[in-house]
Amino acid sequence: MPDAAASPSVLPSPSALPRPTALPERGSVLGFDFGLARIGVATGELETGHASALATLHEESNDARFAAIARLIAEWRPMALVVGLPAHLDGTGHALGARCRRFANQLHGRFGLPVFTVDERLSSVAADDELAAAGLRNWRERKARVDAAAARLILQTFLDARRNDQP
Repeated sequence: MPDAAASPSVLPSPSALPRPTALPERGSVLGFDFGLARIGVATGELETGHASALATLHEESNDARFAAIARLIAEWRPMALVVGLPAHLDGTGHALGARCRRFANQLHGRFGLPVFTVDERLSSVAADDELAAAGLRNWRERKARVDAAAARLILQTFLDARRNDQP
């Protein structure tokens, strides 16, 4: 992903929530690759700065999606949430961008956690390439894992940016 992806933004407004550097040194963070059909989820640790793919949610209704997310939040007890925000390669807004912002705002409203957004340009392409390089040659096998792998890349971008922002 481009370097521009390394500057996370806060929803709903920068003054309403803490900056990424204001988060504690330790604790988990959940990252999301929002899609209309699926949501990829990753988990990361603030202390180690390492993200891992966790799951792909396939629930169709919003109630079922948020119930699944609530279970993950109860299990992982994250300090913050990170949502990938799509953009075109030239930096202009993507059609799915408004839906991703709405999803991020809903996460903040429902769970009361800080929610950060990260530029996710090419995260799904990079995730698919990583899975292929790891030996998953069959596209059906990769498709089943690509959303969680993209969420991992999104969350890793956030963790790397946070580490780089600290003195």
